[in-house]
Amino acid sequence: MLNAYSPNFGPRCEKTPVDMLVFHYTGMQTAQSAINRLCDPKSNVSAHYCIDENGFIFSLVDEDKRAWHAGKSFWRGETDINSRSIGIEIVNPGHYFGYRPFPQTQMNSVVNLSKDILSRYPIPPWNVVGHSDIAPDRKLDPGEFFNWKKLAAAGIGVWPTPLASNQCNLKSTLATYGYDGEARNTIEAFQRHFRPSAITGKSDEESCRIAAGLLDMVTKS
Repeated sequence: MLNAYSPNFGPRCEKTPVDMLVFHYTGMQTAQSAINRLCDPKSNVSAHYCIDENGFIFSLVDEDKRAWHAGKSFWRGETDINSRSIGIEIVNPGHYFGYRPFPQTQMNSVVNLSKDILSRYPIPPWNVVGHSDIAPDRKLDPGEFFNWKKLAAAGIGVWPTPLASNQCNLKSTLATYGYDGEARNTIEAFQRHFRPSAITGKSDEESCRIAAGLLDMVTKS
């Protein structure tokens, strides 16, 4: 663990539990430029951790502090996501600078750090999310190359088994699960997370079956 102090934080809202884990990509051309921005007091952004492509983990903000990573966001009725979450930035140039798959070494560090965090906080699997899940109208990260299935296999988040779904209203089903946003953007965010092979922004049978599987996991927990 490497230290790179960021002054961009504040107190968490009193009596708000830490019950979310939020993944981002840095969306910048180099790891150093991302670290510099996350530690620049003029940027007003930060995260608790940043993971380089070589697997090195940088600690930026203490976990008991409110890092500034989620921005305007929503999940399962909550809007102050920063107060209730741990934010992890993952070095990747993103969709505007040459989005590429996350190296295995980097993903291994994501898994190890996440498991460590989950050992300390009661974060339910459905509250392990990406920035695009909580802000579908404005964010794409960590994107369709992020290996959510690998994380779920390690006990981090969920990867549903598709179920039969009759007369599915996909937008409504996703709202029940936790999403909020314009219909197309919400469906794209869901597909980017749970069906990265086909991000259409449209409701279809496969998407409905995956969404039904998500709700089933929540109701059985």
